[in-house]
This record gives sequence, structure tokens and C-alpha cells, in this order.
Amino acid sequence: MSQPVSPLPDRGPTGRRTKGTLSSATAKRVERPAPLRQVVYEALAELIINRTLEPGQHLVEADLAEYLGVSRQPVREALQRLQSEGWVDLRPAQGAFVHMPTDEEADQLLSVRTVLEAHSARLAADKAGDEDIERLWELQKTGLEALAADDTEGLVSANAALHTFITELSGNTVLAEMIGMVDRRVRWYYTPIARPRSHDSWQEHEELIKAIADGDATTAERIMNQHTERTRQAFHERPKEA
Repeated sequence: MSQPVSPLPDRGPTGRRTKGTLSSATAKRVERPAPLRQVVYEALAELIINRTLEPGQHLVEADLAEYLGVSRQPVREALQRLQSEGWVDLRPAQGAFVHMPTDEEADQLLSVRTVLEAHSARLAADKAGDEDIERLWELQKTGLEALAADDTEGLVSANAALHTFITELSGNTVLAEMIGMVDRRVRWYYTPIARPRSHDSWQEHEELIKAIADGDATTAERIMNQHTERTRQAFHERPKEA
């Protein structure tokens, strides 16, 4: 049976040799004076969401502390919080592991996202002005540039930015809060399918922006519904993780 892989670069900030899958280029050093436990939590959450720390990966407190340049206590607190939120599994006598999402979990969350974002697109079509439409096309351009560069992280970021802006255009703060609650996990699920979905996804975005620009709320809602539903289907059809 193979040993768990530690998520550290070859050497940590103190020069101690470590092992792992993170490169120095991706190092996410903790900055102060923000509350340390919060900053460590955010850093680890982001590493999980962008899949630098992969589903099923063993998380060693000492290695994570070395990588982030902090003591083990805030790492332990962060792992406990991540466990309570479903990002990490704490197993007796084994330690912490990045949660392995199930198809059922993804299906439930992405189905909720479809309903919320379809309504958001309808409201955005009713409210968007000329400057808003211009901003949507700028976000679309950013996504197409990431697509041309085969930049998975850029695709995920651009996709999230475009959807977030459409939510803002809806003008519904309750809806925005609800979408915000699922946004991080949507990014987590979207990362492994960003590249295979990319061409179709950005073509659908173009059609969506045109509907919003035309003030066609019904068409915008329909396109967004189809768009998010295809993302849900693509997640189920992805190559299964080990």
C-alpha cells in the first residue's frame, strides 16, 4: 500500500527538507496582522478549492504549518473548521484528509445552483445598463483569453467572475447571499471539468450576454438554466478521481 503524499514543496521557509506536490511558485504565505486562524483557514480552503490539495490527499499538520510558516495550533483549528464545513475528513488514528466529493453531493449543490442562477439571469436582464453589458463583454474576453492559453485556473476564475457579476446585476441581496453560500463549492466541482467544458461554456456565456443585453429576461433565464444544467451533467461524466 502506497504512503500518503505530503502537500509540501521540497523545502519549507526555514530550509527544512520536506516532500510533496506543491511547488514554490504556488506557495501561499500567510500575511499578518489578520486573525491567524482565519488566514490559515482561508489559505487551506483555497488550496483545496483549486485542487492544489487534491481530494483524498493526506493533510499532515506539521507539514502544513511548515509550508504556511505558522505554528501547528492554527493549522489544527483550521482543519477542524474545514471538517465541520465538509472540506476535510478527520479519521481516527489516521489524521486529516481532503474530502472526496460524491456524485450525490455534487448533484444536490449544482441543482440548487441551477435554480438560483437562472433566476439571477432573469433579474439581470431586467436591470442591466450599457456599462453593465460592457463589463460582461470584458469578463467574456478574459475567459476567452484563458481558454486560448489553456489556463485552467484562469478559466475557473473568469467563470466565477462572470457569474458573480450577473448575480450582482440581479440587485437581489438575498439571492446574492444564497449564491455566495454555494460559490466556493461550485468552484471546487468546476475545476476538473473547466477544460473539457470550456469551449461550449464560453459559447453559452456569449449567448447569455446577448440575451441580457437585449433585456430578454425569459431567454436569459432559459440559457442560464441550460448552461448550469450542462455543467452538472459534465461533472457526472468526468473521468473519475482515484
